[in-house]
Amino acid sequence: MTQETLAGKEIVLAVTGSIAAVETVKLVHALRRKGATVQTVMSAAAQGILHPDALMYASGRPVITRLSGLVEHVTYCGDGGSAGLLLVAPCTANTIGKIACGIDDTPVTTFATTALGSGIPVLVVPAMHHSMYRHPAVVKNIETLASWGIGFVGPRIEEEKAKIAEIDEIVLRCERALMGKPLAGKKVLITGGACREPVDDVRVLTTRSSGRMGEELALAAYRLGAEVTLVHHNSLPCIENVPVETAGDMREAVGKYLKKKTPDIYISAAAVSDFAPKKIDGKIKSGKPVTLDLDPLPKLIDRVLEKKGTRVVAFKIGRDPLPEARALLSRGAWMVVTNTPESMGTATGSYRILAGTAKTGTPASGTKEEIASRIWQEILARMGENQAARIPSSRKHNS
Repeated sequence: MTQETLAGKEIVLAVTGSIAAVETVKLVHALRRKGATVQTVMSAAAQGILHPDALMYASGRPVITRLSGLVEHVTYCGDGGSAGLLLVAPCTANTIGKIACGIDDTPVTTFATTALGSGIPVLVVPAMHHSMYRHPAVVKNIETLASWGIGFVGPRIEEEKAKIAEIDEIVLRCERALMGKPLAGKKVLITGGACREPVDDVRVLTTRSSGRMGEELALAAYRLGAEVTLVHHNSLPCIENVPVETAGDMREAVGKYLKKKTPDIYISAAAVSDFAPKKIDGKIKSGKPVTLDLDPLPKLIDRVLEKKGTRVVAFKIGRDPLPEARALLSRGAWMVVTNTPESMGTATGSYRILAGTAKTGTPASGTKEEIASRIWQEILARMGENQAARIPSSRKHNS
C-alpha cells in the first residue's frame, strides 16, 4: 500500500503540446495515489494531443483550458492561492522560452507567471527532440529559470529525444518540494542490501536481504530534503548511488566517502557479510561434499562510529536482538533499529527503534516504506530534542 505522503496537498499540473502529454494521465493517477489533489491546466497545443476529458477523468476535476472571469490562475497560484506546487509536465522548448521571457499567451504560461510572482514552488519537466534541448537559447532559458529557483526534472535521453522523466521520479520531486524539507542541508549516508561474497567463479555467499529497507530509507530522506548517498547494489532516482558487490567493496566505498565528507547521519541498513570464503578458482565440481573456510570480516559500523560529528543509526537482526542493540548504544550508536529474520527479504516487517537508555524501544511495523517513514520521524524528533537542548533560555529576568 502506497503511503499518502501528499495528503492535503494541491498540485496544479500544467500540460503543454508535447507528445509526452499522453503520459500525464498516469502521472495524475500516481500523484493522487500519494494523496494529492490535482488540478489540470492545458494549453491549446496540448489539447490537440490529449483530450481534456482524459485528464478530467484522471483528476476528478474539470480541466482548465482557458482563463475566465474566475481568474483561475490567481485562485490556484496567486498570493494566498490554494495550490502548493505548479508542475509543468511535459514542458516544451516553446513554453520554457515563454516563461523565461514573461510571455503569457496560454493558460499554462499565465499560471507560471502567477506562481513565480507569488513564490510558490514550480517544477518543470522538459520533453522535446534532443537537438531542441541542446539549442543555445533553450539552454540559456533553462539556466535563467533555474536561477529564479524553478526546479527541473531532467529528461531521459533516448532515441535522439529528450523524453519526459519517469513518473516515479517526477512524483518523488513533487514530494520533496511539498514536504517541508526538514533535512535541508543535511548529508545522509546509507548502506543497504545484501553483499555477495564469491565462493568460486560461479557461486556466491549472501543473505536473504532484498535491500528494500535501505532504499525506502534513502527515498524518505530525499523527500525530506537531504543530500542522500546510498551504497548498495541497485539504482534509485534523484540520489547518489554507489554500486557495490562485496563487503570489501562496501567498506571501501564508505571509507572514500568519509575521507571527503562528514555525514550528518549514517544509517547502517545493509546485511554486511560477517564472513567471506576463500575464493576457489574455477567452478567447484558438484556431486561431492564441500568444505568452505570462512574468514571473519571487520565490522563496517566500527569504522563509522569513529567519525566525529556523525549520528550513527545501526540495524541489528536476530531472535533476541535487544541485548546487542543496547550494547551498540553504549558504544556510541545514536539509535538502533532491531528486527527478526522473518522481516528479511519481505515487503513488510516488525521492527523496534531504540535510542538513549530505552530498554525495549518503540515498535514500528507495516510496509518497508511505512517503517522507513517511522524511523525518520524518530530521527527528526531526536534531532529536535537535541537542538532544543542546545538553545539557551530566552526567559526575561525581572529587574
